[in-house]
Amino acid sequence: MSSTPPKKNHLLTVLVEDYFQVGAFEKLIRQRNWSNFEPRYERNTLKTLDLLDEFDTKGTFFILGWIAEQNPGFVREIASRGHEIASRGYYHRSLKNLTADEFREDLRRTNRVLEDASGQKIIGYRSAEKLTFGQDEWIFDVLAEEGFVYDASFQPKKRTEKNSRFAHKLNTNGTSLWEFPYSTRDFGVGLLPISGGNYFRQIPYTLMRHAVADWDKSFEEPFVFYFHVWELDPEQPRISAASRYNRIRHYRKLDKMEWIIRENLSLYNFTDAAGFLGIKDDIRIALHDPKGEALQLPSAASVSRHETEHAVTIVIPCYNEQEALPYLANTLRSVEARLTDCGYTVEFIFVDDCSKDETFEILTELFDSKENVRIVKHEVNRGVAAGIMTGLRAAGTEIVCSMDCDCTYDPHELAEMVPLLHDDVDMVTASPYHRMGGVRNVPGWRLFLSKGASFLYRRVLRSKMDTYTSCFRVYRKSSMNGIDLKRTGFLGVAEMLGKLDLRGGKIVEFPAVLEVRLFGLSKMKTVKTIAGHISLLGNLAKMRWFGKIEPIQPYLAEGTLTITKENLRK
Repeated sequence: MSSTPPKKNHLLTVLVEDYFQVGAFEKLIRQRNWSNFEPRYERNTLKTLDLLDEFDTKGTFFILGWIAEQNPGFVREIASRGHEIASRGYYHRSLKNLTADEFREDLRRTNRVLEDASGQKIIGYRSAEKLTFGQDEWIFDVLAEEGFVYDASFQPKKRTEKNSRFAHKLNTNGTSLWEFPYSTRDFGVGLLPISGGNYFRQIPYTLMRHAVADWDKSFEEPFVFYFHVWELDPEQPRISAASRYNRIRHYRKLDKMEWIIRENLSLYNFTDAAGFLGIKDDIRIALHDPKGEALQLPSAASVSRHETEHAVTIVIPCYNEQEALPYLANTLRSVEARLTDCGYTVEFIFVDDCSKDETFEILTELFDSKENVRIVKHEVNRGVAAGIMTGLRAAGTEIVCSMDCDCTYDPHELAEMVPLLHDDVDMVTASPYHRMGGVRNVPGWRLFLSKGASFLYRRVLRSKMDTYTSCFRVYRKSSMNGIDLKRTGFLGVAEMLGKLDLRGGKIVEFPAVLEVRLFGLSKMKTVKTIAGHISLLGNLAKMRWFGKIEPIQPYLAEGTLTITKENLRK
């Protein structure tokens, strides 16, 4: 009677990061903006934990230090369910941008927050990007000196020495260090990565299934399996600004990943790296914070408000922006806090321009309970300029700001823009084409159109500026009274500025950075917009040289202005 041989132990590694922190979007999304996105890593990791519990499997969770610092209780939950905690670095950064000393400091910073949160000594590391033998082996010395036991960052290439393709121990400066490289198979023309993640989603899984089964039969060394927690989230928000290649790379066949993981967990035995090395019990340490509670930061709404004559209304027109609203909500919390710190009280007016998606419902869900928020809805779609004018008329303050719903300009800049609205200034407008401004990832056709329009508007209007079409602005409400727009869409934004200029209004530029929108698609129609600018320029030229223009009426100076704080719901 024959007995079935015991299954080998392979390595399960889970990468804990959110959808907006990945390498595919690193050129679009800056680290300083991470906190503005709707976080989904916690729900995705809890889903992963439940899945592993179902198969009674333990894994190594490589976690960003940034996540651990934001949410230490979350890290504690992973550790309490029997899994190993390891380092992914503090931010999702390429080692190409770090010196050896900077890398060492990054390791130490990450280890401090992970160890305080988990109660485990951090002995494992995996870099944000796959490393190459020969080129990146300098990290071994630093890892060994910092007390790490293993690394799992390297992906073998065709020229890689065969022994280095598998789990192996190496010596560096008299200290031993394990390397668990990504698993690959030699198909004659090169090494094909078969470890999991994107490769399992993009390559026909029949081929991947055969490759993993062949590894299990052919080699004693462990197969290294990995996936990201965001790969269990097919409903995650779509970053529409990403290139087609990166959208395919990130989103394609996300719904396929869960059943792939289930199949592999049912076929093979997996464990974490510390368990594989037989040192799981040695990594437990005394906890620095026995409560293990997540940090609770006060929200902007909890900051006490003081009656002040420096009241500001921020108008935000919205049209089919359901995907961008969670990001916007997070951004506005910090914008409000910053303006409050600068001595302003802030009110918000959202203008839903008869959206066809769930924009109005999500606006209501996110903001309806806030006393300083009013939501207005157009019965028909009228355009972004009409939305701004609706907000201007509804505002109860003399200082009114307008901004994009998609945050293509950083709204925190309002703290610097509002003070520029001196008594003799009627509008402050953001200017990415100012010599101190800039653009990031904006399509060339949009830059060409905007700069071309600016060139023409400089020849027609009195104000000689670099940008005329930005809707990120600060207005003096009384100066906008009596301006009647003939164009209510994108062109109306330029018409507002043009007519204010022709009435003798003083307009100040503020250098700002324009970025590509991350969610949804631009509503601008290129050919129609070009024709519209030409028509508008003709009308403005006629008004300047042949028309009768009503001057701006004087407004009350701040010293004579009484502003009463009201609940905008009344």
